Amino acid sequence: MNWGPIILTFKLALVTTLMLFIIGIPLAYWLAFGRSRLKPVVETLVSMPLVLPPTVLGFYFLIAFSPNQAFGNWLDEWFGIRLVFSFSGLVLASMIYSLPFMVHPISSGLAGSQPSIREAAYLMGYSKRQTLFKVLLPNIRPALLTAIVLSFAHTIGEFGVVLMIGGNIPDKTKVASIAIYDEVEAMNYAGANTYSLILFLTTFTILLMVYLINGGYLKRFWK
Repeated sequence: MNWGPIILTFKLALVTTLMLFIIGIPLAYWLAFGRSRLKPVVETLVSMPLVLPPTVLGFYFLIAFSPNQAFGNWLDEWFGIRLVFSFSGLVLASMIYSLPFMVHPISSGLAGSQPSIREAAYLMGYSKRQTLFKVLLPNIRPALLTAIVLSFAHTIGEFGVVLMIGGNIPDKTKVASIAIYDEVEAMNYAGANTYSLILFLTTFTILLMVYLINGGYLKRFWK
């Protein structure tokens, strides 16, 4: 068995989740408490990956960042950046595709926090940024954990969007989901089963731990 696709998959999931966590917190805060007229539009754009076929996103990424197109050619000539058929392209596409899985749980957690907590923080002289990081986020740890795990697990299972933007380049863009497809096409069902079983057990274990932690089952077990 070639472990390259598995390693690349977890690397992609880790980098994507880290980048989404950095971007998702301020975006979720704005969606939770912002009053802009553009808020419904932004909420729609964030949620679209939930219903839009992955190949649609992948296709438009491919068109936008292709060196044969104006924007992709500009990135290539001026910055030497080629996102098509590259790991960086996979990360960017994965971030867009997994964005709602990071933003929605955090935004819901922030919106559901008691207003008195924020008001008390402001009375103590905390700024909005200090209130977010020192008061609000520590009080929504279950939502943060859910967002991180869902984003990580969702990235592991991506297929259409990564195939469109990254192709099938060994040790560069060939993740486990694409390796499974290749093995099935080659009628190597044993190989496909090995990759599938690893992903199945990994995602099951991760999600189970989240439910156990957020549900307080582990605390009850150790008492």
